[in-house]
Amino acid sequence: MEPMPSSTHHPTIIEFQDVHRAFGAHQVLRGLDLRIPKHRTTVIIGRSGTGKSVLLKHIMGLLRPDRGRVLVDGVDLRTLSPHALLELRKRFGMCFQNAALFDSLSVGENVAFPLREHSDFTKEEIRDIVEEKLKQVGLVNVSHKMPSELSGGMRKRVGIARAIALEPEIMLYDEPTTGLDPIMSGAIDDLIMETQETLNLTCVVISHDIRAALRIGHKIAMLYEGRLHMEGTPEAIRNTSDPVLRQFLEGRAEGPIKLT
Repeated sequence: MEPMPSSTHHPTIIEFQDVHRAFGAHQVLRGLDLRIPKHRTTVIIGRSGTGKSVLLKHIMGLLRPDRGRVLVDGVDLRTLSPHALLELRKRFGMCFQNAALFDSLSVGENVAFPLREHSDFTKEEIRDIVEEKLKQVGLVNVSHKMPSELSGGMRKRVGIARAIALEPEIMLYDEPTTGLDPIMSGAIDDLIMETQETLNLTCVVISHDIRAALRIGHKIAMLYEGRLHMEGTPEAIRNTSDPVLRQFLEGRAEGPIKLT
């Protein structure tokens, strides 16, 4: 597999080197090699079960490879002590598929949660940061509301506000637009792009939404049968003649990808 060309070089911040991972007899990753460029948005696409979410868990050090290495800033995660791994995770923000808000906490308390757990800010400072982050994602006067009072799109925005509360270097998004209508999906796409540019973040986005992937990604990487099948710029991916990638992009049942 020859990588597609990229117009601008950016240093690698996360790297998978021949990563294998199985769950019992089920082999999910089968020798994954992937580089995530710094200060860019990389979108991971592929069918369900190809290891996209498993990839995210490896980046966070929540899973360890059976074989191979995962490096963050050149450091092999397997060499880190539990304390060092915890410190590394503070560099990450995570936006879960369904926002994963605490239903018993208000919006403000949800966004404040990581600040209370992992910082020494005063109550007043935390309150100011919460309002700032909510404003940054386009929400005002919602701190007192409960998650049950919010629309799906608003919940996603609160999830992003919470993820950026500690001003991470790296943002991980797991299917950020699942369950949203096309208009709200577009708004969340805009927010991901704006946040990445404003905060100069490295973003890794897992997505089934091809339209969104081609819009927000600086780099697209397709996983297939547990490996990196192809990667490149949105333009290169859009114009590919590769039969596997073409079938996936066009959503066709006929082709080399079998419906199993």
